[in-house]
Amino acid sequence: MNVFLVHAHPEPRSFCAAMKDTAVETLAEAGHTVAVSDLYAMGFNPVASADDFSERSEPSYLVYALEQRHAYETGSLAPDIAAEVEKLKACDLLLLSFPLFWFSVPAILKGWIDRVLLSGLTYGGKRFYDRGGLAGKKATIGITLGGRPHMFGPDAIHGEIETMLRPLLRGTLWYTGMQVLPPFYAYHVPYITADARKEILADWRHWLLTL
Repeated sequence: MNVFLVHAHPEPRSFCAAMKDTAVETLAEAGHTVAVSDLYAMGFNPVASADDFSERSEPSYLVYALEQRHAYETGSLAPDIAAEVEKLKACDLLLLSFPLFWFSVPAILKGWIDRVLLSGLTYGGKRFYDRGGLAGKKATIGITLGGRPHMFGPDAIHGEIETMLRPLLRGTLWYTGMQVLPPFYAYHVPYITADARKEILADWRHWLLTL
């Protein structure tokens, strides 16, 4: 299986980064091929703009989604986008690794989604959900967060975490055609002991091997 791991944490010594490294090691040892985009380490530009296209179908007015389609068809995407698109096309499983920021993804990962999940390739027209451009691929997430498990649920203070992440799980991953596998949540990691973190990494390894 070809796995594409997109990692978005600004600290290379973070627990989230340890999860990323563990995923690469575990999946490779299991015989899978793993491509990694560490967005902060790459200095990935999260800002969608006219600079993403070396050639424009309509130079006087920017409709970003339409220019994505034109650039993909004509080979005029910015090089950083084109490289990510090739990794995405080659993968069987897309794995997103990130800390939960404000009930959502870090801005750099949102920018990756905006710039890389191209209109005309991954969605657009009748291409959505089971007819999405990435149909046949699978996707999932492994995230870290500061909250405790009891803080998430139907009657909990934060509500259900699946509802919180609906824009990502349904409105992005499933919308573009991918089969969304159950997520992995690493709770309360800034505040727990080193032994507890080791237990989470052991659970993470087991989870990865059962995908």
